[in-house]
Amino acid sequence: MRRKLAAGNWKMNGLQASLAELSTLAAEHAEASSEVLICPPATLIGAAVAASDGAIGIGGQDCHAEVSGAHTGDISAQMLKDAGATHVILGHSERREDHGESDTDVRTKARAAIDAGLKVVICMGESLDEREANNTLDIIGGQLAGSIPDQVTGENLIVAYEPIWAIGTGKVPTLDQIGEVHDFVRARLEKRFGEGVGRSVRILYGGSVKPGNAAEIFAVSNVDGALVGGASLKAKDFGPIITALDNS
Repeated sequence: MRRKLAAGNWKMNGLQASLAELSTLAAEHAEASSEVLICPPATLIGAAVAASDGAIGIGGQDCHAEVSGAHTGDISAQMLKDAGATHVILGHSERREDHGESDTDVRTKARAAIDAGLKVVICMGESLDEREANNTLDIIGGQLAGSIPDQVTGENLIVAYEPIWAIGTGKVPTLDQIGEVHDFVRARLEKRFGEGVGRSVRILYGGSVKPGNAAEIFAVSNVDGALVGGASLKAKDFGPIITALDNS
């Protein structure tokens, strides 16, 4: 049975004062049936682990493929683990677009993260042009094949479908469109890794998930939770999403 997951990606937002939101979230959802994960900026990971008091998992937003070395400004998976992180987001569209990360880059980072004992949240999604050209499943299929390493299990892999054109725009695909992609991802995972692993990997939806639309999204086939951006920054916004997931 896959445990549902509400994951928040703070992106380049958050200072020490923001940890009050995390403490509130941890206190209000300590008994949540769903797993809760927050991925703050790297500067806050250690403090976030303390503020969450074990009620919420803490993750990084990226890592380098190497264990250590002359890579100024980069953070290794082992460093994230050492700081108390349990997860790391990889292949987010903002990394793929802003930093030119390829599927191969994501795959290499994922290997390093798994070797360090982290769970990986591997993101994929199509652009508006690709959606309008009816290429969505081809794009997702290619990203699945290229970004996910062979050594994953249902325990250390989480897939997040984030249509690029819906991130932070307020636009949301239809429920049928979300279901089509999530069912496709599930089928591809089962085909590649076998039914045991394929059925145990959690598939999250991301792309303008808000309290007002969360319940209907969580009712869609093979949606095991959400990867939430802006709405995860405030407990009053993220809390209802967690509750909707608990009730789904």
